[in-house]
Amino acid sequence: MASNSISVSLNPLNIRRDQFVLILKWMASIIQIAGYATTAFGMTPLNIYLFLAGLIGWFIVGIFWNDRAIMLIHLIALSSMIIGMNS
Repeated sequence: MASNSISVSLNPLNIRRDQFVLILKWMASIIQIAGYATTAFGMTPLNIYLFLAGLIGWFIVGIFWNDRAIMLIHLIALSSMIIGMNS
C-alpha cells in the first residue's frame, strides 16, 4: 500500500540546531554592536531597537544552551530597557 502523505519540513533550510545557534549568536552580537555604534552617534530610537533585538537574540541563545546566566543577564537588561522606555 503506497503512502500519499505530504511531508512538510519545519526546517526548510535544513539547518542543524548547533548551526542555528551559531548564526543566531553572531547575528545578535553584530546587532548589539550596531546598537552601541548608533548610541555613540546619537541615533535614537534606532539604538534602542537594535539593543532590544540583540538582547532577545542572546536570550534565545541562552534558552538553547540551557544557560541560566546568559538568560538572567539578558532578561534583566531587557526588563530594564522596557521599564526605561515606559518611564
